[in-house]
Amino acid sequence: MAITASRGTRAAKSTRVKGQGAINSHSPAHRGDGRLAWVLIAPALVGFLVFFLYPTLRGIYLSFTDFKVLTPPTFTGFDNFVRLFGDQVFWSSLGVTVYFVLLSVVFGMTISLVTAVVLHRLTSNTVVRGIIILPFLISGVVAATTWSWMLDSQLGVVNMLIEQLTGEPIMFLGSRAWAIPSIAMISVWKSMGYNAIIIFAGLQTIPPTIYEAGRIDGANEVQMFRRLTLPLLRPILAMVLVLTVIGSFQVFDIVAVTTKGGPANASNVLQMYIYDKAFGQFDFGYGATMSLALFAMLIIITFLQMRLMRASESDTN
Repeated sequence: MAITASRGTRAAKSTRVKGQGAINSHSPAHRGDGRLAWVLIAPALVGFLVFFLYPTLRGIYLSFTDFKVLTPPTFTGFDNFVRLFGDQVFWSSLGVTVYFVLLSVVFGMTISLVTAVVLHRLTSNTVVRGIIILPFLISGVVAATTWSWMLDSQLGVVNMLIEQLTGEPIMFLGSRAWAIPSIAMISVWKSMGYNAIIIFAGLQTIPPTIYEAGRIDGANEVQMFRRLTLPLLRPILAMVLVLTVIGSFQVFDIVAVTTKGGPANASNVLQMYIYDKAFGQFDFGYGATMSLALFAMLIIITFLQMRLMRASESDTN
């Protein structure tokens, strides 16, 4: 009986609270909140409709057409998709892109994680932490131009050092074997600081008492990193991984400046091929088809990453 009375009391309190909330939402003091909310979100909503939704729907429509800019688009059904499956250059570019993504993700995530852990455990100097993010603030074109000079086979400072050590320079951006690893290295250097700062922010959310308990149990630094840090950082690492994969699939500026897809299509990533078809050969219909295929692949890859890494769950509880 006592339990029933207690539940009845809580239900009555809950009903009163809900009733008060309903009354407050319609009180004269909050009467204009809905209109103000629409005014505040209007710029973001207009930007979403103009710069995201309309281009997306327009791109989906153009992927089913033959569109050469100077003439109106002609609906061709699935012809562009049939052409896509038989396009050897497209599949070659997709393979080059996947190779670049693997190098960027593996080395980028590893270096960013190690840098963040070092910043978190060994230094509290904010200047040092701020310097780490400087490469991310540099334009991609500027970074690519600077590195192309440094990696030049004749006048580059990097090759001068290598030539003194080995006697022969390395064609970093001019050989089929070194082109994609060199571009991946530039991309990792540029994005490493940004990813490290995100992981560093995640490290600061881990309570120090967890590490103190680990030390009391006799765990060393490596064991605490494997058994405590990595599991507790899983949501942050999942987010950084998803962002890195999406950003790597969209690489364009570094390739356009350093190799322009060469030598012999060795660095012809998918974005470069789409750009060449759309803006070089004015085949916008087929370019939209390849963009739609890339969009679908990124959705599937992102969904699988989020599910496999359980990105929406946390072990901190």
